[in-house]
Amino acid sequence: MGDEALPKAPWTFLTSHARVLLALSRDPEARLREVATICVLTERTVQSIVADLEQEGYLTRVREGRRNHYRITPGAKFRHPAEAGRDIAGLLALFADAPPSPPAPAPKTGTARHRPQRAA
Repeated sequence: MGDEALPKAPWTFLTSHARVLLALSRDPEARLREVATICVLTERTVQSIVADLEQEGYLTRVREGRRNHYRITPGAKFRHPAEAGRDIAGLLALFADAPPSPPAPAPKTGTARHRPQRAA
C-alpha cells in the first residue's frame, strides 16, 4: 500500500527561524507574543527560536527598561553548506518590507446599472 491516501503536509519556502528573524528585523522592539502571531507560531516556539538565533550569533537581545530589543547581526552567515559564505543581510534586504496586503478586487466593467434620472 502506498502513501496515496495520506494527506500531504503543507510546506513553505522559509523556515520558522527565518520568519522570526525577519519579523524581528522589521520590528526590533516587537514582543515575542506579537512575533508569534505574525509567524503563526506559539509564543513558546518563538522563545526557543530566539534562543537558538541568539546562541548562534544571528541576533543580540538587549534589555531596555522592561522590554527586550533585538539587534540583528547582518554579517552572520547562513548555516547550510548550500548557502555557505553568504550573509543573511541579503535575505533581510529581500524581505525588509512588511508583506504586501492582498490587492483590491478590480472594478467590474460593463455591469454597472444606471439609475434613471428623476424628472424635476
